[in-house]
Amino acid sequence: MNYEEALDYINDKDKYGSRLGLESVGRLLELLGNPHKVLKYIHVGGTNGKGSTSSYLYHCLRSEGYKVGLYTSPYLERFNERIQINGEDIPDETLARITDMVREKADIMVSEGLLHPTTFEIITAIAFLYYKEENVDYVILEVGLGGRYDSTNIIDESLASVITTIDYDHIEVLGDTLGKIAYQKSGIIKKNGIVVSYPQNEEALQVLKDVSKEMNAKFYLTEMENVKIKEENNKGSVFDFKYNNVVLENLKISLLGEYQIFNASLAVTTLIVLRENKLISISDESIYKGLMHTRWKGRLEVIRTNPTFLIDGAHNVQGINQLTKAIDLFKYNRLILGIGVLKDKDYKHMVDVLIPKADEIVVTEVDMPRKLSAEDLGNLIRNYNEKVYVEKNIKNAVLKAFEIADEKDLIVFGGSLYLIGEVRKIAKQL
Repeated sequence: MNYEEALDYINDKDKYGSRLGLESVGRLLELLGNPHKVLKYIHVGGTNGKGSTSSYLYHCLRSEGYKVGLYTSPYLERFNERIQINGEDIPDETLARITDMVREKADIMVSEGLLHPTTFEIITAIAFLYYKEENVDYVILEVGLGGRYDSTNIIDESLASVITTIDYDHIEVLGDTLGKIAYQKSGIIKKNGIVVSYPQNEEALQVLKDVSKEMNAKFYLTEMENVKIKEENNKGSVFDFKYNNVVLENLKISLLGEYQIFNASLAVTTLIVLRENKLISISDESIYKGLMHTRWKGRLEVIRTNPTFLIDGAHNVQGINQLTKAIDLFKYNRLILGIGVLKDKDYKHMVDVLIPKADEIVVTEVDMPRKLSAEDLGNLIRNYNEKVYVEKNIKNAVLKAFEIADEKDLIVFGGSLYLIGEVRKIAKQL
């Protein structure tokens, strides 16, 4: 199997579908020798901020000199981004070789009368095998969907279960209240484990505390009052942080937006708690260095100037709210907004929040079956602003945005992670 054949096999979603549950991935990993059982994890779940929180943890541990794996989803530009070790994506030839090993075991499962593993189960198995082969010290493991029945939750234990902000998303799968969603997210909490949570809505917070108590897990909350923001602009932020007797002044991050300060604080809380529980050795210096060096593609990322071109993967109401706040960090004459969304998202509320900020809008569509058509989205947006251009092709949408923008304008593309990966590639080539 070569690299292209491996990707074709992995991405054959029409054949393998999607399902929640641990039986299938458990059997697959058993056939592969249970590689996941020999690794140490920090497991990261939640609705928004999983990727950037994972990246903060990853960079801080790398700064201490550890060999660290990072497993995230989805990717923006290239599949290999999802499986990393110390800043390097899994090599093409390694991905092909390990995928062939996984395919062999998946075929055995089918011969046993079991369903074929799903795409996400296959990718998760590949990651576990790779991290075992490379003998990493730690794995930062990001949940795919939910938590309780997500394939990553096949792990028996973790150093910590980290819960980022919880909000409404995937309600058809996870539930239509914050309590129900929090219950699914809390499924990654392990018996006698450690839980570190972002500040939450009271309904969600209570569920996390209740489940932690049931599992006899120690629960820690990142308190907003322990964070003092000293500077915030379109280059990043500076803040002070304290936890118990630990005081870290003038922490610097380059990721934009107030919420990134709290994502960083969640990561710092996690590292301090693990250090206090003697589960990880890490210096304050490595925390400073790791936060400062953290980058996360596609999250309020400026990829060009004159005009400033900003992309963001916000794809639900909470994310869009944060994007609108971050836009105010920039000085500009007009806001040119590029947007494409998935039809199973709460796009009407997203439009309510974001469109009033824009002077002109370029509407496009995501290249996948779940897309909302550019025509339908454009018609909705015209209820707010008549200066709408519909460009179904993403490259044409990017070109249109540059065409109508002056040097002192701000171009922002968002609405879907699946959109901005393509936008990022196109804009960087122009």
